[in-house]
Amino acid sequence: MKALKSFAIFLCLAGMVFVLVNMELMETIYKGYDSIFSKKATSAPSSVPPSATSFVPPSAPSTVPPSATPNPGDFCTFKPLLSSADAEEERLLLELAWPETPVLSSPLLLNQTSHAGHSFFHILPRKGGGEWHVGDQLEVMIKVCDFLGNAKKSGGDFLVASLHNKTLEAGVAGRVVDHSNGSYSAVFTLLWEGSAQVQVELIHSSTAITVLRRLNRENPDRLIFKSVFHSGSISETTVCNICLRQNKQPQCNFTDPRTGGPWFCYKPKNLSCDTRINHFKTAYRTPFKGNERMLFQRNANLKVLIPASGPSSVNVLPQIKGQPGLHQDSWKSGTSGYYYQGVWRSLDGIKFQQFNNASAISQCLKGKMVYLYGDSTIRQWFEYFTTSLPDVKEVNLKGVTHAGPFMMWDPDNQTMITFRIHGLPFHILMLPTSKESYIATELDAIDGGSDTVVVFGICAHFGAFPTELYIRRLQNIRMAVIRLLNRAPDTLVVIKTGTLTRLSPFFLTANINWFAAQANKIIRAMFKGINIKVVDAWDMVLAHYLEHDLHPSRPIIKNMVDVLLSYTCPHK
Repeated sequence: MKALKSFAIFLCLAGMVFVLVNMELMETIYKGYDSIFSKKATSAPSSVPPSATSFVPPSAPSTVPPSATPNPGDFCTFKPLLSSADAEEERLLLELAWPETPVLSSPLLLNQTSHAGHSFFHILPRKGGGEWHVGDQLEVMIKVCDFLGNAKKSGGDFLVASLHNKTLEAGVAGRVVDHSNGSYSAVFTLLWEGSAQVQVELIHSSTAITVLRRLNRENPDRLIFKSVFHSGSISETTVCNICLRQNKQPQCNFTDPRTGGPWFCYKPKNLSCDTRINHFKTAYRTPFKGNERMLFQRNANLKVLIPASGPSSVNVLPQIKGQPGLHQDSWKSGTSGYYYQGVWRSLDGIKFQQFNNASAISQCLKGKMVYLYGDSTIRQWFEYFTTSLPDVKEVNLKGVTHAGPFMMWDPDNQTMITFRIHGLPFHILMLPTSKESYIATELDAIDGGSDTVVVFGICAHFGAFPTELYIRRLQNIRMAVIRLLNRAPDTLVVIKTGTLTRLSPFFLTANINWFAAQANKIIRAMFKGINIKVVDAWDMVLAHYLEHDLHPSRPIIKNMVDVLLSYTCPHK
């Protein structure tokens, strides 16, 4: 009888979740329609008027007529935001993103661009002299030189720095300061006794960033997405994206009426726009001009270690008696935490706990509903729970491999965990249109409360597009978060930042590394002052001795989930 009762509860909850996920949105929706994207003035207007203040049911996708005056160099233009506050925020965030980078010479003079092997760093002596101790601030000066060995006179290079002791499984990320004259500095707090090895890496030269900026502006269609349109015995496939180049072919406007998320497809010749059945990525291309590809050489200027001009490590002695606590000086290095013996520790005074077995995880999540939204880096957390909680039962929501939606249910502890991918754009092999959804829409369908944990991570799939797209998507999510916290202030909302990744032609085309650095600044600025928690995935990947990867290995994922669980079940 007990087993039958648990099974009945399980079926009931599964049904409730299905209804919850598909219920209509509340009547009052934020003026998010103000941030609806559009094509140029030649495009058909969205089916939702910008002045709308209440929910409007989605209508059939509209057809955008072809433009008579195509402009290939500026085909992806965003509609001005109607809210002056949102528009000003967007302007400030775009300025915040990155220092000015050089204008490309014609022809491009590669010898005058940054080269990791000719650059160098050196460790500055300890202030006041003497030996290094735990709690001291270690400063590293970095000088970037070109292919000829000449010191550069301008900044804008993308550098990262970290401090490691592999034997102790210890590591911390440093913050690099650009002095705008070819020199940089990185500051670390010394956090453990023993050896501390400095590592400095050139991710992209300033000239390469100029190219990446141009590609995002002029070639946001370099990732090739398509959709199948199907009706009866007829099927047609056309190209889709956030913006499409104007030609003689009409376009279907699939801009999301609730959030303003832009999406367009070329209209099939023999079918209507409302016959679209799926979304998928087919290929990618990198439209470099001239010899620009030489700015992305693995052994010279693309994610390459910069050598030291002297010792590259220091020996750290115990902390001097009476020295302030470590977290009190963490602002100097700007990092949120560090690894020691393989465990992530906070520098913000937060007590992170370890959840090393299924019992500890289950006890923390007892009675909780956990909603995970985002890309494959968030899906990794869902997969971690599935392997760490052997007694949970996965519910068949007919999710798509790697995309979901997925749900697991623990009947004994009344715990539910779900995962759903964020809205378009995303790089995925195939997803039915019925599975497409936007985070802001999903958040508006959650009641919230002390038993609710909401997590989202949204970054990697936006790297190839103009930054405005990312800012406006976050503005919509932020307003949904505010609405959720207004109706249920004790809801736990957690954001995961973007991360560094390894090299591959696709990751370069998708511009993940440089974009993630900008996205993390934008996330922190936009959610400042809101009652949310942050999992600093950037620092957690950079500080670990394992290879940087968009999909970190299990030891790093475990630490990320431990941080999430520590927020869920704070140390008493």
